[in-house]
Amino acid sequence: QLQLVESGGGLVQPGGSLRLSCAASGFTSNHYSIGWFRQAPGKEREGVSCINSSGSSTVYVDSVKGRFTISRDNAKNTVYLQMNSLKPDDTAIYYCARRYYACSGDVNDYIYWGQGTQVTVSS
Repeated sequence: QLQLVESGGGLVQPGGSLRLSCAASGFTSNHYSIGWFRQAPGKEREGVSCINSSGSSTVYVDSVKGRFTISRDNAKNTVYLQMNSLKPDDTAIYYCARRYYACSGDVNDYIYWGQGTQVTVSS
C-alpha cells in the first residue's frame, strides 16, 4: 500500500528547531521528487521545499531560505526537513507529497499526500 507518513512535528518556542520526516512505503521513493508543503489556518496550502529524486537539486520558498534544509536518505525511503530559527509564522500543518517529475511548487502537480504533522511555534 502506497503511503507517505510525516512525523516530527510539535510545539516549539520561537528560535527553536524541529526535524520533520516523511517516510515512504509501497513504492520506491528515489524515483520521485518529494515536496514539503504547509497549510496554516485560513490560508491556502503553500510549497515550502522540494528535493528531486537523486537529491542533487533542492528548492525553497523565500520565507524559509537559510533556515530550512531538505534532504533525503533513499536507503531509508525517507525525506527530512530540518527547520531552524523557527518563527510563529511557520505554524502550520506540514505535508509531504510525491511527484514523478521535477520539483514543482504547485499543489496540483502532486497526487499522493501524507496526512500531515502539526508544527506550532509559540512562546
